[in-house]
Amino acid sequence: MPTNNAQKIRTKNKNLFLRVTKGHFATGHSHTNYYIDVTSQKTRLSEAKAVAEALMEYYSLSTIVDTILCLDGTEVIGTCIADALTRNDFVNLNAHQTIYVITPEHTTGSQLIFRDNLTPSITGKHVLVLAASVTTGYTALSAIEAIRYYGGEVVGVSAIFATAEECGGVKVNSVFNPQNLPDYASYNSHECPLCKKGIKVDAIVNSFGYSKL
Repeated sequence: MPTNNAQKIRTKNKNLFLRVTKGHFATGHSHTNYYIDVTSQKTRLSEAKAVAEALMEYYSLSTIVDTILCLDGTEVIGTCIADALTRNDFVNLNAHQTIYVITPEHTTGSQLIFRDNLTPSITGKHVLVLAASVTTGYTALSAIEAIRYYGGEVVGVSAIFATAEECGGVKVNSVFNPQNLPDYASYNSHECPLCKKGIKVDAIVNSFGYSKL
């Protein structure tokens, strides 16, 4: 972790918890006072399964899901969600009665695109957007716009941690939220009070992790 202020926010499930570090961090869209470390949830099967079980409850009864669009390296969690939903006779409209798990491609301008071989899993499909976190909502909104552009229907947005309750008119469901981390704050980089106080940035963070400064 980038500082010595790391802590765990635990739940009743031993495999379901959130690692956070307090400090001053810069993302591509904002500055935050916490680094939300979801590395192990994205890479360790036991934790990915725990996240998937928590998130699938939002969709297992009434939402049709044909495709899970994974952002921020959440493919392992997305696969676990797809497995859990299909294992429980979840309703979908695919001819093959299965769920696609896909990842978008990013252009140099940060737009999301899908190659021709992937568009059949988007066009005419009910798509669930899965992200590591939804705070500013920029990435999730780009995904929503791309799905709609390619003729898909967005049926939900899910994340491990989220401060936004909706994005692009779509409800955001998450395992953890500001109730678990009430002093979490995200600032426009030009209006960051930590910068104004002369507090140096601890690390630059993105979906791949952090780089200490």
